[in-house]
Amino acid sequence: CRGEVVKGFGRGSKELGIPTANFSEQVVESFPSDIPTGIYYGWACVGNGDVHKMVLSIGWNPFYKNIKKSVETHIIHTFKEDFYGEILSIVITGYIRPEKNFDSLDALISAIQEDIEEAKRQLDLPEHLKLKEDNFFHLPEGKTVNNH
Repeated sequence: CRGEVVKGFGRGSKELGIPTANFSEQVVESFPSDIPTGIYYGWACVGNGDVHKMVLSIGWNPFYKNIKKSVETHIIHTFKEDFYGEILSIVITGYIRPEKNFDSLDALISAIQEDIEEAKRQLDLPEHLKLKEDNFFHLPEGKTVNNH
């Protein structure tokens, strides 16, 4: 999937200490509807930058009782600044767990930390590692936001 990074709910960084990049509603709506909600892992690249490990949440975020489905990517890398408006390219390579609700913010944070550790382990496996080099991550010159 590829699309522009838009401002989300502003919760990832502030409440969770785990920043996420959000796709626009159009990109989310173009996702295949048969992809089950839940937590996934794979590779992500901002613009023409380096490819990093990522964890992805697809769903309704029951903890926050969202009405609209969201696709949020946590890139396992520290960026110096925000990249709103940039093109984010992601390749999903595996599934971690279904979406679930949590009794507390702490429980949610610790589950996300476990998801991140699981993603790091899985993405070191050769079958996932090889997708890091996929040509999909090389944006053609002059790529516009509207091409998925």
